[in-house]
Amino acid sequence: MTIPWLANLYPWTKALHLIAVFAWMAGMFYLPRLFVYHSTVSAGSEPSEMFKVMERRLLRAIINPAMGAAWLFGIMLVLTPGVIDWSAGWWHGKMAGFLGMSAFHGHLAAARKKFERDERPKSERYWRIANEVPTLLLVLIVVMVIVRPF
Repeated sequence: MTIPWLANLYPWTKALHLIAVFAWMAGMFYLPRLFVYHSTVSAGSEPSEMFKVMERRLLRAIINPAMGAAWLFGIMLVLTPGVIDWSAGWWHGKMAGFLGMSAFHGHLAAARKKFERDERPKSERYWRIANEVPTLLLVLIVVMVIVRPF
């Protein structure tokens, strides 16, 4: 199913989708890095309280709205006539990538709530490794959309 009038908005929809994805990814790269540092300070300390504010603001003011906009404009692109050849296989890879990114986003949001309660949900090492997840998912998504290997 497509919506014909969306074809006229295609350049704007694509631009807004990419802007939202860039903002989402910036936050997804930064939040696990904040968790790396937060996990090394004492619960209730002044630095811990500062990290709580930074993490909450990053998630609520940047990451969540950017993800919502990325999804909205992405759905609009899918509904635009001629954008996706449903017989091609690349969109399965892209879908796996953005669903993985959304799930990781949820994981980070849950971890932020635990840090807010002065819990330390994972180790510094865990967050250092987790910090690479958005990069790997981004590579998958970009290759699927640009290269379209299948």
